[in-house]
Amino acid sequence: MIITPQGAQNSAYGLLRHFMKHTAVIVAGFLVGSLALTVAQQLPPGQIRPRPAEGREPEFPAPNIREYKPRSTLVVPEHKVPRAKFPVVDIHGHPPRLTGPEVVNTVGDSMSPLNLQVMVNANATPSADIASSLAAIAASRYKDRMVMFTSLDLRNVGPGSGQKIAAQLEADVKAGALGVGEIMKSFGLTIKKADGTRLKLDDPELDPVWEKAAALNIPVFLHVADPSEFFKPLDYNNERWLELALYRDRRYQDRERFPDFETLMAERDHLFEKHPRTTWILAHLGWHAQDLARLGRMFDKYPTLHSEVGAVLYDIGRQPRMAREFFTKYQDRILFGKDSYQPDEYPYYWRVFETNDEYFDYYRDYHAFWKLYGAGFPDAVLKKLYYQNALRLIPGIPRAGFPAN
Repeated sequence: MIITPQGAQNSAYGLLRHFMKHTAVIVAGFLVGSLALTVAQQLPPGQIRPRPAEGREPEFPAPNIREYKPRSTLVVPEHKVPRAKFPVVDIHGHPPRLTGPEVVNTVGDSMSPLNLQVMVNANATPSADIASSLAAIAASRYKDRMVMFTSLDLRNVGPGSGQKIAAQLEADVKAGALGVGEIMKSFGLTIKKADGTRLKLDDPELDPVWEKAAALNIPVFLHVADPSEFFKPLDYNNERWLELALYRDRRYQDRERFPDFETLMAERDHLFEKHPRTTWILAHLGWHAQDLARLGRMFDKYPTLHSEVGAVLYDIGRQPRMAREFFTKYQDRILFGKDSYQPDEYPYYWRVFETNDEYFDYYRDYHAFWKLYGAGFPDAVLKKLYYQNALRLIPGIPRAGFPAN
């Protein structure tokens, strides 16, 4: 075969095209292989390729956190519980200020349909208002349905303050107060001593107060700190982001202004160690409702420590099996409390405690964006939670309306 100059040129061109084509395939294969290796290196163990939608963005504008309220398509039995199965003592009641018997009557009228038999007024009522508050209760239709705790004036504590506060506490108890509290979270967080330093929870100047409570056989109802997430960075990994974004005064990230969460917990635990004869009721499950094992270790260590469930239903209701096991094990140590007095919110508690319902709403979206589940407590646990433990710890609570056992 004779190859002309034009044919030689075409043949060389063909060879070049063939070479470039195969080189491109090799390079492309190398790049794909390298990319696959890189992706594989970034995947979690056991995952060999990206899951569907990884790396994709919504085609439409995304809703904000308060707008996205999907309708549940789950069809399961529902058991609404408007009235508690047994009469209840609310150890953590915050009714309106008792300016007269008509206020007590209004509250009492709304308590009865709920089977809320007795409310402990834990409004940190000043000593000067104890007598008038007790008079308002006595003049109402519900004189056996509400009792009073007294507060402590912890401002400007200095030498001799503890003895003075203890003496006032004894006077308040003689006037009719049945306990101390709610001692608010400002104790430990923001209250200053006379010298301008932070009043620590375990300050020795207050030792006479806690010993006086023990001698009087009355409980001390103590609210320490706030949820641990309130002390952590306000970012999208914080499960309380919405609440912190709504409430500026619940942000405790500034270490120049506030102690950290674990510092407060250490002071609190030291306080319990120093006063083993004092009956303590720790508000809000100690802010350990998301870590019940930690609270359990505290119950094991401090025999006179108790707690209550106010404003932490969102944590109890998302771990129903763990909660049932915990409340059963520590059934002698937990009391019922609600915190903010909103009658329409109590049935959520009854439903979590008394049923095995699944996946139902909580009443405040800024506390939790997840659903609740019923823990189905046994009757023996319910009775202790609802009233028996409170009657045991606070002998002065009226017994009318409660079962004999």
